[in-house]
Parts: sequence; C-alpha cells; structure tokens
Amino acid sequence: MDALELQRYLTPYKLGRPVLTGSGQPGAFDELAVDCPFVFEHRGQFYLMFIGFDGKGYQTALARSADLLHWEKLGLMLRRGEGNPWDAANAAGTWLLCENDLERPRTLKKWQGKYWLAYHSYPGEGYETGPARMGLAWSEDEDLLTWHRLPQPILTPEDGADWERGGLYKECLLEHDGLFYLFYNAKTQDEQWIEQTGLITSPDLVHWTRWAENPVLRVSAGRWDAKFCSDPGVVWYGGRWAMYYFGFDYQHAQEGIAFSSDLRHWEKFPQPILTVGEAGSLDSIHAHKPSVIRRQGVLYHFYCACRPAQAGDPAVNLGDEFRCLTLATSEPLPAEGRSS
Repeated sequence: MDALELQRYLTPYKLGRPVLTGSGQPGAFDELAVDCPFVFEHRGQFYLMFIGFDGKGYQTALARSADLLHWEKLGLMLRRGEGNPWDAANAAGTWLLCENDLERPRTLKKWQGKYWLAYHSYPGEGYETGPARMGLAWSEDEDLLTWHRLPQPILTPEDGADWERGGLYKECLLEHDGLFYLFYNAKTQDEQWIEQTGLITSPDLVHWTRWAENPVLRVSAGRWDAKFCSDPGVVWYGGRWAMYYFGFDYQHAQEGIAFSSDLRHWEKFPQPILTVGEAGSLDSIHAHKPSVIRRQGVLYHFYCACRPAQAGDPAVNLGDEFRCLTLATSEPLPAEGRSS
C-alpha cells in the first residue's frame, strides 16, 4: 500500500485530553480506571461501551454522546456477581455486533431479533488474574443496559494451541456473508508471555471453529510489535478489510494496522500508525486498544492512553498510572474540542 492510500486510515491529530476517566469514587466500578473503548451509533446518538476497573476486576458500562467529544456515563451493562460461575468475578465487554462498513452509520445489527455482545472473564480477583475465557450475551433492551449471558463460554484457552493457552483477551465480532467471525488475542503461558491474534468462525453463534492457520496476526521479532499483536478491531473501509490493533515491545504499546481481502490472511503495515507521546503527555506510556468510527467524513480513533499519575488526576490505577480514554482524528477538530 502506498502512502496516499494509507492516509485514509490515519488519525494524526490527538485530542490531548481524556474523553472518559475513572471516577476515583471508593467502591465505584470505575474507581481506578477505564479501558477498552467501543464506539457505535444507536437511536440517533453515539454510544461508548467501556470497562471499568475497581481493583477487584472488570465490569462493563455504557456512555452516551451527541458529538463524540463529551460523554455521559449511563450505567452498567455487565456486573460482577451475575451470570454464571465461570464469569462471576469479571465481565469485560469489548465488542457489539454492528455495521462493519465505515462509510455507513456504525449502528448495531440484530441476529434472531437480539443484540449481541462479546466479552471475556478472568476467574480470579485482581488485575486480569488467571486465564480468561470468552462468552456472548444478548439483549432485547433498546437502552442496552440489560443483558443475558449464554451459560457456557464459547472459547476456552485449555482447548487451544500453545500460543493461546495462557488466556484469552479482547474480542471483535462481525458477520459477513452469513458467517460470524470472531477475532481475539491470546497469550502463551510464559512468565513474559507473547500475545497474538486468532480467529474463530460460526454459522450460528453457538458452534465455533478455530481457523487452522491461527494466529492470523503474529508478532514480529525485534520490532515495535515484538511481544504483542493485540486487541483487534476489524472494519471494512476503502474497499478492503482493515484491522486496527496494538503492538507492544515490553516498553510501550502503540497502534498498528493490517489489511486483508478475505478476513483470514492479513498483511501488517510495518510501522505503528499511532505512537506514544512525549514525556508528560497523556499517552506517554501507552497508546493502545483502538475503536474507530467516521462522522461527517472525519475518522475518529478512540484509544486507551496511559501515563504516570500526576497530582490532580481523578483516578489512579494500581498506585502509579493514570489510564483513561482519549481520541485522535484524521482532521483537526475545532479548538474548543482540544486541550489548551
């Protein structure tokens, strides 16, 4: 792909401020941090599904916006202590079945009259403790706050190959030509593990098959994504499938992109397309976990930003990190939308 073609996928203009932060309120689901944005349209407004962390684990929540810049938290979608024994400690929702084409409104899609949500759950209390499994939940609630989880996980690490037996992470669920595709990242069992991205498919959201040539996105030795190729976000844009993802080299997480014509074979662009900022900036440690949407011809790229905690931060994660959700765009936004 030449530089001109690549431009349509790039978002070089960083907002420079959070769009959503942890609350810092003792006992709140997002007391310490927010993470994993997923942005979509519903009933004429923009919505953001995200996860909150309180020191015990993840829960999944919803926010709403009229302009993609200012967000109102609405409430929890997946709570701790609900569901099934395997997913009672954590419920990290990461993707809703929706329109894949960025040239169209990114509205939710129904299947069998229901909305569908993909999530994963860690078995233990704490920060991503134990090997996570993947599940699905469905809803008929137009407010999107009441969900019903399938009783059994759809994918477990112990049934997988060596590259995924350490646990499963962020899901990306889409439907194309009558087949459901679910992309996910997973880790090895090593102390300093490797994360790569795989694919499972299903005709009915019940019976799933791992692709024989997994992982579809692999780490590149000695490069910026040498340790992780994680958090896939697949869209149709510019006449091809594009996978936004993040790479990690055990120093910084940064965002990259890969392309495919068939959803199975992917070619990575060799360099990161969204890099960490300078010391002291909002994303000086990590710029990762992408979710993209288009509005009035502008590409909005939401991501999780991390930097060392500073005095005055509304929430502090694990003692020394400020972790929030922010935004980069393909064109400059009006000055009132940006940080001073």
